Amino acid sequence: MSTALWQRWHLKLPVIQAPMAGGATTPQLISAVSGGGGLGFLAGALLSPEQIRQEAAAIRALGSRPFGINLFVQQEPMPGKAELELALQLLAPWHAELGLAPPVVPERFCQPFERQLQALIEVKPFVASFAFGILDREQLRALKQAGISVIGTATNLAEGLAWAELGADAVCAQGREAGGHRGTFIGEPQQSLRPMLSLVYELAQNLPVPVIAAGGIMNGADMAAAMRHGAQACQLGTAFLRCAESGISPLWKQALAEAKPGDTSLTRAFSGRYARGLANRYMREMEPWQERLPAYPVTNALTGPLRAAAAKAERVELMSLWAGEGVADARELPVSQLLAQLQSEWQAAYR
Repeated sequence: MSTALWQRWHLKLPVIQAPMAGGATTPQLISAVSGGGGLGFLAGALLSPEQIRQEAAAIRALGSRPFGINLFVQQEPMPGKAELELALQLLAPWHAELGLAPPVVPERFCQPFERQLQALIEVKPFVASFAFGILDREQLRALKQAGISVIGTATNLAEGLAWAELGADAVCAQGREAGGHRGTFIGEPQQSLRPMLSLVYELAQNLPVPVIAAGGIMNGADMAAAMRHGAQACQLGTAFLRCAESGISPLWKQALAEAKPGDTSLTRAFSGRYARGLANRYMREMEPWQERLPAYPVTNALTGPLRAAAAKAERVELMSLWAGEGVADARELPVSQLLAQLQSEWQAAYR
């Protein structure tokens, strides 16, 4: 344990706050996690390069503790005309229900990854993590030259081996329980839904780099179980969503508070990539069509106006309420109190 990743990174406890998009990872949340002895993380995948610079400055203005930034490895897609037309047809009734104009194809589907990466390197976070794909050697070299540690996301052994061979400092094992988007980039997503403990053990046994556990970790006992299976740190996301410092809407927080075990499911209907969230009417009614929607980030861009309008109208049955399988155990606490409880529970699990 004396050489565990969390100790080498000088954390007070082995907690990494997951980089959750959708406004959850505010500077206040990130700063509170890092200030409390964990590692806060900015979700930078949906941010412009300038927004990444601004958010990093805002985090540092709240304190000098290390933090991380996450990006999605992706390129601007070129979807076919037929699949775009089908997607627009499928979304049109939902737009009409919300009183919106018919959906249209946006000018851009995602932020330019190369420019995002350059902004990340400029602001020099302590660590950078990546999902949806893998860096090339030149990109990894640029990060290392800037003194930035690198975490790659893996949902199966092949992805973990690829990141280790590239030279990542650690690999985050994303179990099927995790909320939000699946990071799969090798093989079929539906074949990469291993339970977190099983995936952590397999990666820890086969990779020459530290493994970080992610998926369904809600308390200190969960952390201890993951670390007994070989994890050297734990990444928690849903556990932080109900904190006061989280930036998600009150409506989303209320839905989390009312959630019961088994209330989440995987869907491709909101973004074109499988993601776990609270099951609702939109997910159920779009399920027969979800495989025909364009891949992320195309569908994610197309549904943006729908999701924004649903949130404004407080229509939870049409919102993407990302959450992991452990959502029923999420606690409404300030970050400092949650971290204190996690540490106490984790230590008690070993005693």
